Amino acid sequence: MSETPQAPELVTERVGPTLVIRVNRPEARNALTPSLLTSIGAALLVAETDPEIRVAVLTGTGEKAFSVGMDLKAFASGTDFSTSGATDKEGQATFDRLLAGDVRIPVIGAANGTAVGGGFELLLACDLVVASSGAKFGLPEVKLGLFAAGGGAVAVGSRLPLALALELTLTGSTFEAARAQQLGLVNRVTEPAQVLETALELAGRIAANGPLAVAATKEIVRLSAEDPARARQRSSELSAIVFPSEDAKEGAAAFVERRPAQWKGR
Repeated sequence: MSETPQAPELVTERVGPTLVIRVNRPEARNALTPSLLTSIGAALLVAETDPEIRVAVLTGTGEKAFSVGMDLKAFASGTDFSTSGATDKEGQATFDRLLAGDVRIPVIGAANGTAVGGGFELLLACDLVVASSGAKFGLPEVKLGLFAAGGGAVAVGSRLPLALALELTLTGSTFEAARAQQLGLVNRVTEPAQVLETALELAGRIAANGPLAVAATKEIVRLSAEDPARARQRSSELSAIVFPSEDAKEGAAAFVERRPAQWKGR
């Protein structure tokens, strides 16, 4: 009897100027393994270096889970989840940059289902998030004797009032998509079947803008949340690059001529 070929744990698809990156382990509720994290980074590196791709959308297979986080079976068996053992150094480095908010193009999280632990940390690393109305979120690491070391504790600690951040991280409780939106951790909540469509619509609106301007804006806004003074300095530096660019001239000409701009990314 021949064996059924195993589906890849990560699949990608081009949709116009958007690269859809899909975690594809529905049988494990899209649990994350070290190789999968590196594969996500490798896919983002492709998106970042392809001038035809303007936005990435990160989602999961199925409607039950975006990702339940770290594969606990793999962790319990002794799998090393640190970054030191990765064979694809560029992919791992890009994944680390995702967690730090340093991927050049915008990344939209499309939470097709529940996202907890490392899965929620993935969403928190995205620039925008669209969530299924049936999804639940949380950082339950403390219930396992761990903590949200993949950026989750830092993200909620820097984005939420202290009492709320401590409630979410110290109790490890899950919460509904509606509350995630109220807390400002999710941009849109939609019906499950509309999650990817809504994410792609947002991606299309971003991709229609000048890529140099989008990259500069993302960098400055993210930096301003950490260091406003450095953000103002960086804004001056980027102005010297963006404002004299061909894209800036094209944007003005397209506005005057009432036509769509033809961006070159330079």
